[in-house]
Amino acid sequence: MINASDRENAVKLINEAVKAGARLFKACEELGISKRTYNRWKETDSEYIDKRTFCERPEPANKLTPEEKQEILEVVHSEKYSELPPSQIVPRLADEGRYIASESSFYRVLREANEMIHRGLSKPPVKRPISTHVATGPNQVWMWDITYLNGPIKGLHYYLYLITDLFSRKIVGWEVWEKESATHASELIKRATMLEKVATNKNILVLHSDNGSPMKGATMLETLYRLGIVPSNSRPRVSNDNPYAESIFKTLKYRPNFQPKGFGTLTEARRWVQYFVDWYNNEHKHSGLNFISPIERHKGLDKEIFNKRIEVYEAAKNKHPERWTKDIRNWSLEDKVFLNPERKEKTVDKTVDRVVDKEANIADAS
Repeated sequence: MINASDRENAVKLINEAVKAGARLFKACEELGISKRTYNRWKETDSEYIDKRTFCERPEPANKLTPEEKQEILEVVHSEKYSELPPSQIVPRLADEGRYIASESSFYRVLREANEMIHRGLSKPPVKRPISTHVATGPNQVWMWDITYLNGPIKGLHYYLYLITDLFSRKIVGWEVWEKESATHASELIKRATMLEKVATNKNILVLHSDNGSPMKGATMLETLYRLGIVPSNSRPRVSNDNPYAESIFKTLKYRPNFQPKGFGTLTEARRWVQYFVDWYNNEHKHSGLNFISPIERHKGLDKEIFNKRIEVYEAAKNKHPERWTKDIRNWSLEDKVFLNPERKEKTVDKTVDRVVDKEANIADAS
């Protein structure tokens, strides 16, 4: 709730801005309120008190009586319905030819009586924490997965094992085999750690994957333990817990020279994947990296490249400023990359917080 002094201050600021030549709706917009709110505040008494909070309001016609509320509580407390939620109780009452209130009213009465507890013998649902990891540099978090590559005949597949770095999206390890195996996966991990010199890395390496058997096999887990790598797995029945690994497979299978009808031999499949990895790491301008290649991000060349792009854009803006209504394009990347970023809670931008911040800008709203 916005207090009276902030309301008064906001009205004064808007009045000053309008006197200085600003448009009313622009001045209101700067403080995050509507013209209607401004008019309501302006028309209140000198104390700027919000009378909506204590004015007398008529009771709604559909309000439950105390007797009806008590009847609802008696029903949910009865032995017949004590273990059932309102979503089950209301239809059963209807089958008996009895109607007391709607399902939402049952829940509201229970909430008012502080009885909104899990009903029944089953365990209440537990919200699982997001299996997220954050990388501030290369070789801190790796992701890996396996995908099919069609073979020469229907029903025959080759298996592509692919390891990707979360921070740079570089493919740090890959191999194609004729079957899924935890042994193959552990050999690939060993080779990738040697090529990337992970042993000299001060940060602990996390290897994230889904819940497939090669990812959780005893041979694989033993290898990770010996290498000092922390295993991480997706949550059960959550398909998007390994999004970057899934995304790279789409990029791979939509390359113009991909063979959707199948590769003739295992050697042919490996040769094509080698071509793809070279192209992806060195030439592909990744949209998730603001259009630099994974190897440039992996080697720390991104800031140098972005600075050059900024110089080019600034020169173009200075040459034709009339063509630029806004600032130049944002050429930068976040320093932290999250595997599964948590959704930011929507916060209400209250006027009480904006009045002080916008005082300096209110006069410019014209």
